Amino acid sequence: MGQSEYLEVFIDESQEHLQTLNDHLMQLEKEPEDISIVGEIFRSAHTLKGMGATMGFEDLARLTHNLENVLDLIRHEHMSVTSHVMDVVFESVDDLEEMITDIAGGGDGSRDVSEAVQKLEVLQSGEDKETAAKSEAAAAVHVESSQDTDNTAVSESYDEYERTVLKQSQEQGYTPYKLEITLDEQTMLKAARVYMVFDVLEQVGDIIKSTPSADELEDENFESSFVITVISSVELEELRQRVLKVSEITNVSVEVVNVDEPAPATDNGSNDTPEKPAEDASAEKNEQQEDAAKPAKADKPEKQNTGSKKGSELNKTIRVNIDRLDVLMNLFEELVIDRGRLEQISSELNNSELNETVERMSRISGDLQEIILNMRMMPIDQVFNRFPRMVRSLSKELGKKVNLEITGAETELDRTIIDEIGDPLVHLIRNSIDHGIEQPDVREAAGKSPEGNVHLSAYHSGNNVFIEIEDDGNGIDQEKVIKKSLENGVVNEEDLEKMNDQQIFGLMFASGFSTAQEITDISGRGVGLDVVRNTFETLGGNITVNSVYGRGSLFSVQLPLTLSIIDVMLVEIGKEKYGVPLTAIVETAIVNKNEVHSAHGQKVIDFRGNVIPLVFLNEIFEVPDTETAGEDEYYSLVIVSKGDKIAGLVVDSLIGQHDVVLKSLGSYLSNVFAISGATILGDGQVALILDSNALIK
Repeated sequence: MGQSEYLEVFIDESQEHLQTLNDHLMQLEKEPEDISIVGEIFRSAHTLKGMGATMGFEDLARLTHNLENVLDLIRHEHMSVTSHVMDVVFESVDDLEEMITDIAGGGDGSRDVSEAVQKLEVLQSGEDKETAAKSEAAAAVHVESSQDTDNTAVSESYDEYERTVLKQSQEQGYTPYKLEITLDEQTMLKAARVYMVFDVLEQVGDIIKSTPSADELEDENFESSFVITVISSVELEELRQRVLKVSEITNVSVEVVNVDEPAPATDNGSNDTPEKPAEDASAEKNEQQEDAAKPAKADKPEKQNTGSKKGSELNKTIRVNIDRLDVLMNLFEELVIDRGRLEQISSELNNSELNETVERMSRISGDLQEIILNMRMMPIDQVFNRFPRMVRSLSKELGKKVNLEITGAETELDRTIIDEIGDPLVHLIRNSIDHGIEQPDVREAAGKSPEGNVHLSAYHSGNNVFIEIEDDGNGIDQEKVIKKSLENGVVNEEDLEKMNDQQIFGLMFASGFSTAQEITDISGRGVGLDVVRNTFETLGGNITVNSVYGRGSLFSVQLPLTLSIIDVMLVEIGKEKYGVPLTAIVETAIVNKNEVHSAHGQKVIDFRGNVIPLVFLNEIFEVPDTETAGEDEYYSLVIVSKGDKIAGLVVDSLIGQHDVVLKSLGSYLSNVFAISGATILGDGQVALILDSNALIK
């Protein structure tokens, strides 16, 4: 594995640990008395520190080291979980996120963390003198002498405290193992391999000791062998095989530790572990004391079994670079094109054996298509998980009390869509908090709870995913929307009379529209909603809004599951073929030209009691007329919708429904009006895919 691959692993793992930090910190703030949560937070911070030091990101390692010290005080109940403490911790996590983002973008992760470190040190200085004295005394007892770096065999010796931990674990049904692990002599980044070994072992047990120490291993102050003592419920051989799965491990020797052997003399201070700074020794001692208590807990076996199960599940998954999935998708798209060609040839030749073979191939490729599309699906929680922190920050900034409830975070979407929807959803949630949720005193005066609620949900419905953002705030004043729309010329009085409530609220998505009396740096409800709408429509979706003034609002976003392979209705205009996405089609129709009328300079028809404007695609795309143009007394129509708006696309003929591969037109043709892409048909012709949203005004 090269340096770049190590970096990819580091980035992926760091992002996961950052999310764990955020999730558990939010939980801790709600349940400050539950100290067990701090253990998970401490573990993630400790792992981040080790990874950062291993990869040479000094600012990251420095900040996490100080964060770890504060968390250590909290989990040993030497510091209370106050609002101020949480603010400082969250600021540190924000700095960590910025550094990881910089590293992921190709930077070196450098950042001025002096202010964050100073705030953390101020918190640490609040530790009382008695606690500090105890910590120093514990550190002095635990100071260990340096180890001989002879690479032949690494011996292990346990002090009285460590032996007690091992005995308690054995009494609880766990087995203490000593693993001597040897790396390939050609290993470039030894510390990265050590980290992977620690990660594997922590999935199925608790690490009691390492020789050399964790700090020495992080600094690669060892030759090629090191020893780890771990307590676990898994069998010896399974433990060995798990470690051997880490690449560049040449040998793993495992033996059960005999805890009944006499304890070594401790008056001469000799030990096999290198000396540590008193501060680190104290932290490790405290961590070991916590681990020592774990085996004695009644729920430990259940927790351990859960960890073992988790490890088993992890063995059934692999990390795949998204670029490889893109290549796989591109290859399959070519297969879809060839499949269409074969189906056309088979239909023309009308050979029974060929037809049978092509039908079977179509079924198999259809199953393969579903599998590949599912591989590209990602849970939407990758977008949703950023919002709890954002809501916390905004509510504190605005002096409001806001509870965010998230449901359906496991709902899956194509990763290309997930990449695009984050910013628009951020905008909608910020609007809900800033101009939807009222101040606590205002809510109480209105008979509401002082704490506002924002509900973010996602769910599947057919071939679409719906994302809804609902708040119980002040709602939208319909009269203000109407007044502002008339002032801006968005709509006239005659149009307003024909609109229902949802259509009136839809006026908010006009460019530059806002009913807010004061536009803040956070956002005014309506500011930028045109950009939000355009983003969703570009993805083949739409957004609607409903509201009851004084009670709250609901923004509903509809999105397609995927953008790569879509169903279209192929139509013909002159000698050219176009595709209209089925998701936009209401129905198709054929109408007599005598039924077409003119209104306000626009040709319309009365269709099922509704006046529908007609869009002549041959005029829009300047398609040359054919010799028979104008002779037919009927129009072929494709009725399409955009939210509540409907229009009829006039075409020369309807060809039929097809699965097609949507291809980009490239950077040179990125701004072609009403065209979202192109596809290659079975006969080799190129058909342009229409963006029906752009055709409906």
